[in-house]
Amino acid sequence: MTPEPHDSSPSASMPTPRNSRWRVRQPLLLGLALLAGALLGANPFRPSDQNPDLTARGYLKFKEILSYVDRDYVDSVNAEELSDYAISRMLERLDPHSVFIPAKQQQQASSFLQSDYDGIGVEFNLFRDTVTVVAPLSEGPAEQAGLQPGDRILAVNGQRVSGVRMTTEQMFGKLRGPRGTSVLLQLMRRGMARPINVQVTRNRIPNASVDVAYMVDNQTGYIKVSRFASGTYDEFKAALGDLRRQGLTRLVLDLRGNPGGYLDRATKMADEFIGGTKKIVYTDGKGDQYDTQTFSRVAGEFEEGSLVVLVDEGSASAAEVLAGALQDHDRAVLVGRRTFGKGLVQQPIALNDGSELRLTIARYYTPSGRSIQKSYRGGLREYEKDLQNRLRHGELFHADSIHFADSLKFRTAHGRTVYGGGGIMPDLFVPRDTSATSAYYTRLQSNNLVREYALTYYQEHKEELEGLRFEQFNQSFRVSDAQLLQLAAQAARNGVPQDAPGLRRSTPLLRTQIKALIARSAYGKSAYFQVLNQDDVEMQQALKAVQEPTNPVMLGLLEK
Repeated sequence: MTPEPHDSSPSASMPTPRNSRWRVRQPLLLGLALLAGALLGANPFRPSDQNPDLTARGYLKFKEILSYVDRDYVDSVNAEELSDYAISRMLERLDPHSVFIPAKQQQQASSFLQSDYDGIGVEFNLFRDTVTVVAPLSEGPAEQAGLQPGDRILAVNGQRVSGVRMTTEQMFGKLRGPRGTSVLLQLMRRGMARPINVQVTRNRIPNASVDVAYMVDNQTGYIKVSRFASGTYDEFKAALGDLRRQGLTRLVLDLRGNPGGYLDRATKMADEFIGGTKKIVYTDGKGDQYDTQTFSRVAGEFEEGSLVVLVDEGSASAAEVLAGALQDHDRAVLVGRRTFGKGLVQQPIALNDGSELRLTIARYYTPSGRSIQKSYRGGLREYEKDLQNRLRHGELFHADSIHFADSLKFRTAHGRTVYGGGGIMPDLFVPRDTSATSAYYTRLQSNNLVREYALTYYQEHKEELEGLRFEQFNQSFRVSDAQLLQLAAQAARNGVPQDAPGLRRSTPLLRTQIKALIARSAYGKSAYFQVLNQDDVEMQQALKAVQEPTNPVMLGLLEK
């Protein structure tokens, strides 16, 4: 599972430009989608009364074989690891989302759905075996102790972490710990001849799932939700309320790359947009034990006004429930590409040894009756290749390459045709823009060279940047050709050979990302997203849809 964003490298906590992010984050997002699921509250399980003799015989057979292997096999074995492996392989025969999480991985897996953690509150970057502070969390322990962007962490509690091939996970383990405990950091700061020691007292750190919320103009707001964690609904309510006070009358809700999480947080969010008593989602399991129906009930914060939802192939599970409900009730225009296609509900079951079973107990359906779950008949390996297959077949670039059977046709509340059987198809398709991607760009990214260059620039021009408001910076700053050549020269010194054609092709991407990363260090996360979104093709299409009532899809919804 992905770690919390505040003690993470920027590559884990902030997206790269849209046309490159899928390539960088797809394996991570797929893993999150497989594990996160649409989780329901804990319900007691009762043993099945179907074929109890077969279950008992299967249990005794496994126990007998494991005992023989442990006692008589020619080499020493770890019986617990063998058992965990057998359980995992057994669950693969069921569906791709029923998973077993060993005890040693359970805490890390659960952290994905937590809204806070104990630590020092700092984003860091690993570059050439050096840990560099990207930004301390506002008002967090690291900021209060005086940490600054660009500080290089040499040692933690006397143990060297620079130049020793420290991994991100190992660094997390050193910086995190129970609140109230202290950690001693040895830092090298620009302009200082000697390292300095800073003691930081750990505290509870918010782990936000609403990445950013800001006003694009005096009427249009933008909110990005990265997952549905325990505090997501409260974060969203606060963000929406703040934008409403700033004059919000139309909204772009960004669910791209959102792998899901708690189902009830997504349905509560849907209730903020859908008026009256209308079905949001229903589930259908074995018998009626896990059959549920969820309806809108409360007077929502934004039941009227233009609403556009951004989705892509990384939007999964609870994110698809929200998008599907809004589409089925003709409440929003969906912009982007077909979503992941995860429509199975997992129940988390805590086991005695601290491990966890997440077992599929039901399928969920949108209000029109659509099943979002894509086929998994080809087995887990083929299922995991689905996004690669979409890329290979051209689906991410051409809407007409997507074919749905007539049997999968459904109707929205106002009679529009929508499709089930494998994700949510948006109303306005936006192909992936790969015009500026190159192998050279990918190498720069994988070696963290772009981020390192931007951070160095910020340090060298800190006073100048602090004298500008973000609006001034955003309007006037442009990454020059000379600066891109400096980046290429620096990359060559660090093992990435110069590639003039690759640099030319990726110049628009690099300019945008360097500017966004400099803005992140100088003005904060909101500035970072505002810069990226200016050149984000999908975002620009969303703004056209939400701002122009002449758009045929939006016009159809407004007239209804």
